[in-house]
Amino acid sequence: MIDRELLDDCVHCGFCLPTCPTYGPLRQEEMDSPRGRILLMSGLVDGTVELTATTVQHFDRCLGCMACLTSCPSGVRYDRLIEETRAYVEDNYHRSDDDTFLRALIFATVPHPRRLRLALALTPPRLPGPLAPFADLKPPWRSAELPPEVTPAVGVRRLRVGLLLGCVQRVVFGNVNSATARVLAAEGCEVVAPRNQECCGALHLHAGRPEEGRRRASRLAEMFGDVDAFVVNAAGCGSHLKESELPLRVVDVSELLAELGPLAERHELDVRVAYQDACHLGHAQGIRDAPREVLRVIPGLELVEPAEQAICCGSAGIYNLTQPERAGELGERKAANVATTGADVYAAGNPGCLVQVSRYLRRAGRKLPALHPVELLDASFRGVPAAELLSQARR
Repeated sequence: MIDRELLDDCVHCGFCLPTCPTYGPLRQEEMDSPRGRILLMSGLVDGTVELTATTVQHFDRCLGCMACLTSCPSGVRYDRLIEETRAYVEDNYHRSDDDTFLRALIFATVPHPRRLRLALALTPPRLPGPLAPFADLKPPWRSAELPPEVTPAVGVRRLRVGLLLGCVQRVVFGNVNSATARVLAAEGCEVVAPRNQECCGALHLHAGRPEEGRRRASRLAEMFGDVDAFVVNAAGCGSHLKESELPLRVVDVSELLAELGPLAERHELDVRVAYQDACHLGHAQGIRDAPREVLRVIPGLELVEPAEQAICCGSAGIYNLTQPERAGELGERKAANVATTGADVYAAGNPGCLVQVSRYLRRAGRKLPALHPVELLDASFRGVPAAELLSQARR
């Protein structure tokens, strides 16, 4: 059930309103703000609000981006409240047949890399009805390469770390995992990346399936129990694993690199990069400086900041599949802010952001390469010329 004490922490001041993507930038309906949703949650707890289609719709419209966490002066744990509420909805509300089918399809494919790879390969350019978002969001194929199961440290070993391969990351942005392993090894880390690891459970937790989410996180903890740190290069996964209170240290790759300090030689990479804070990196984990530190030490790289950094791009786990209209509005807005910077490259620390924003950049006629910061660092380590990197990334 929804925690009454957590609800009572909210003093309804409204500081969350301007940063909420479903309230501030697009529309201004109170029940689509964190404050309004907390009022609905309170009504569910005390019995004055019924769990109707309208009530559920307001909860479903929440991206779970956690911008409200960083703007709240009272420290309200909205992250826990929305997760508890979504679990309550899934246990007590009967969704429409279309919605039930869509969610079942998502969880039957996305957390399973082999199935996801096959589904993407077979997805035609257009699909009907509730399946349309799958075709619309199908990203251009980049690479599904996997790093070795063990990548030895270059020189003296500083740490032994595990690497999460992920679901979408492994299938669509496998080169991010390979780049991560190479970069960490160059900075003195032995990298362990077993291929039989499963989904971390972040998608499940954020969609109202907390038990499954925690079970998956615990299984990963058992697999990587003997490493100094468990490295994640997908912000949503990292946020979930940190919140799961596992018996191992979970770190974002940029967080660990900033902590270790530069060791490997950086070669010049003359590119202009628009870096976006992934919501579950900036808002949920509070990691903003580390990715910028990692990028700023690359000679020749110019870092630029898109406007409205605090506003979500609309990806948000499965949000752009279940709420495509609102996700699209946010994606267009974010892409326009990125394009305005005049950057050569769009960068973010989460695969969902890379898929979402690059899609709307392409629709606007701006086919910017979408890269994880660690890919830029890897290119600098290997001395890849900027023109070659941009050419490869656009394919």
